[in-house]
Amino acid sequence: MAGCSRVGIGALGFFAFLFVVFSASSARAQSSAPAPAPTSDGTAIDQGIAYVLMLVALVLTYLIHPLDASSYRFF
Repeated sequence: MAGCSRVGIGALGFFAFLFVVFSASSARAQSSAPAPAPTSDGTAIDQGIAYVLMLVALVLTYLIHPLDASSYRFF
């Protein structure tokens, strides 16, 4: 019985030591300043490119449409 309690106390001491070591390292990691927020996550750039491409498509549609519609007689 005495040998079993020594093993238990040694294991408890080992786990307590690991807890102290890892909790101390995590406390130091939390004391550092957080990273600054990103100024642009890329969605604004993607949206700007999409608007430019839609504008180009609209201009091309209006430039090409009169040439294409001239062959049709609706009225």
